[in-house]
Amino acid sequence: MIKKILFSYLCFVFCTVLGQEDGNAILTYDEYMGYVKKYHPMVKQANVALNISEAKLLEARGAFDPKIEVDYDRKKFKGTTYYDELNTTFKIPTWYGIEFKANFEENDGAFLDPSLTTPPDGLYSAGISFSLAQDLFIDERMAALKQAKLFIKQTAAERLLLVNEILFNAREAYYKWSQANNEVAIYNAFVINAETRYKGVKRSAEEGDKADIDVVEAEITLQNRKLKLKESELKRQKAALLVSNYLWLNEVPLELEDSILPESLDNLTVITPAPTNDLEVENLLTNHPKLESIAYKRSGLIIEERLNKNNLLPKVNFQYNFLASNIETTGSFNTSNYKALVNVSFPLFLRKERGKLKLTQFKLDQVDFDQANTQLSLKNKVIALSNTLNSLEEQQELINGIVTNYTTLVTAEERKFNLGESSLFLVNSREKNLIESRLKATELQAKKLIAAATLRNTLGIDENIARD
Repeated sequence: MIKKILFSYLCFVFCTVLGQEDGNAILTYDEYMGYVKKYHPMVKQANVALNISEAKLLEARGAFDPKIEVDYDRKKFKGTTYYDELNTTFKIPTWYGIEFKANFEENDGAFLDPSLTTPPDGLYSAGISFSLAQDLFIDERMAALKQAKLFIKQTAAERLLLVNEILFNAREAYYKWSQANNEVAIYNAFVINAETRYKGVKRSAEEGDKADIDVVEAEITLQNRKLKLKESELKRQKAALLVSNYLWLNEVPLELEDSILPESLDNLTVITPAPTNDLEVENLLTNHPKLESIAYKRSGLIIEERLNKNNLLPKVNFQYNFLASNIETTGSFNTSNYKALVNVSFPLFLRKERGKLKLTQFKLDQVDFDQANTQLSLKNKVIALSNTLNSLEEQQELINGIVTNYTTLVTAEERKFNLGESSLFLVNSREKNLIESRLKATELQAKKLIAAATLRNTLGIDENIARD
């Protein structure tokens, strides 16, 4: 029910805003693409992917959030407090592995570890910890944050690729729908011609001016034209169903009724850059989203490589804390009261670390191969599509001339037929060639639009429609 209501609303919009032709609502190209861009679920899904990458960036930044820790441990048995330990810490992580820390300890108990003994009012400390070798210039937190920033850019490029592919498929479906509609119009016009000629020949035969065999031939021609018309109408219905795949409204799929028709191919022109040499092709591919995505992926692997090289260094962690029993007086912290720690560790064979580094370097090699192959593939495809477009332009000029000449021949042959100087066979033969040439012109027009749209999609450029 909801689907029908929404479709009725869509039909109302098309009929009132977009205009009508012969009682049929016209779904213009711009309006159609507006619905695809705004409501198609795959376009929305592409936006969700970008939101996910932004959430991952927020997660990575969380590694640098200040942190409060409270550790309380107490043991009491048979009236004796063995130990009562309170340890609270406030940490501020910063870039390059440096961490500032403020601490308060208050410990007591009959069996307390002597090293944990604190003054009656507790013990305050403030200090710093950092790494002197491994994790000094890059650590997992820094690498994760840098990679998350790159991942947003990579996701944005991949989102553009996905959206462009969806829009290209929607455009191609519309062009084929418009081509099928043009074919229906062509056959419909020639059915009217054949029907008019059949009636005229039949009337002439009744008056004795034409042979009965001419009536049979005229009727066969009319029947063939009607058959072709039915076939073209079925083709248009199938094309309309493909177009319906891209029509959504508020997450509800829509179906096109037979009364809704596409815009004519004659009104559509795709503006496409026409590179003439390799340098122009390379310039057009400079900001290609596919190449950008690979470049961001490579940058992420370079960060991973730096991290893995950093892990080959020994771990040397240093902590220094000033101690004070009272922080209310000036100069409570001084260098004579402190707690320091140095921790050093180093695997002897570094097999795990060397293995990770080699694996990352192999991944970089794969990305480099992928980048070179993608660059070459896109370049060759752009050149091929440019050649195809040029060829289609030339073919269209030729077919337009052929259509004009065949039209002249049909007009002349009809005049001769009406004067009794030609036969119905010749008229039908001329007209058949005219129909085929007009269908070919429509086919070439659709092919040119699709090729131009394919070229822009290959270049990673969002397509725009211009009116002549």
